[in-house]
Amino acid sequence: MSIVAESMLGHAPEFRSVLRAAALVAPTDATVLISGESGSGKELLAHAIHHQSRRRHAPLITINCAALPESLAESELFGHQKGAFTGAVHQQTGRVQAANGGTLFLDEIAEISPTVQAKLLRLLESGECQTVGLPHTSKVDLRIIAATNKNLHEWVRLGRFREDLYFRLNVVPLELPALRQRREDVPLLMDAFASHFARRNGLQPPQYGVCALQLLKNYAWPGNIRELRNFCERMAILHAGQAIMATDLPWEMRQAAAVATPMTAPQLFALPVEGVDFEQLERHLIDQALERSGGNKSRAARLLGFSRDTFLYRLKKFSIPV
Repeated sequence: MSIVAESMLGHAPEFRSVLRAAALVAPTDATVLISGESGSGKELLAHAIHHQSRRRHAPLITINCAALPESLAESELFGHQKGAFTGAVHQQTGRVQAANGGTLFLDEIAEISPTVQAKLLRLLESGECQTVGLPHTSKVDLRIIAATNKNLHEWVRLGRFREDLYFRLNVVPLELPALRQRREDVPLLMDAFASHFARRNGLQPPQYGVCALQLLKNYAWPGNIRELRNFCERMAILHAGQAIMATDLPWEMRQAAAVATPMTAPQLFALPVEGVDFEQLERHLIDQALERSGGNKSRAARLLGFSRDTFLYRLKKFSIPV
């Protein structure tokens, strides 16, 4: 499974709703506007839509609009003729022409200049583009997917984005939820990323303890999927084949959990003065979870805050029939 496919995993209702809508629009040529916080997977969703479309054998050309210098944006998008402006010593094909027959993905579309916004509007309305330095326009056949982490409706109200272009882009809006809005997907994504990075580096994936997993589920993940993926890669390398406890987590994650937990919060478990046999306690909790779930391993895993794979690992550890 590719890292793109792994990043598109999830059972949260809000996320599944977006994927269902994406699957419906993918086979069409409708323009799509993907919104969501940075790192929430907008580019990955654009790739998924392209690869499920009739244009999947043609190019997917990605443009980061925020990285385009305003003076060169038009040339980068639509190309230029030799001598069209100072410094144009060679003819250059634009990204729009390179995407002919395929898909043009405009990331961070809110950052594009007003001048280029007008050119994009013409492209969307008529399929025409004009190479810098040429007096005539040419036709292209492409599908446009745009993405933004801004509220474009608000930007239109503030006069920072053309209203007509917004309506042309917003044919099928898809809004990706932030990771903190789909916390139940964190263990699933962690398992997928841990396996991916362990396999890629020839290592054994780490296993997460109950407390560590709970802290990670409660963490806000301000960097969303991107932050989680980078975290999993780091842990897969530094803690390969090990059990990761809460104390092994980065300081900011432990600190965020401490801030979020009031000092007056009741203790879930009081450690006896004489201590405990932790393995015996763990085995007892697993038995209770299996009993309460009627033997359903996925449900038992959720009761204990484990992923299914981690729970199966624990069953094998205690020689409980899988």
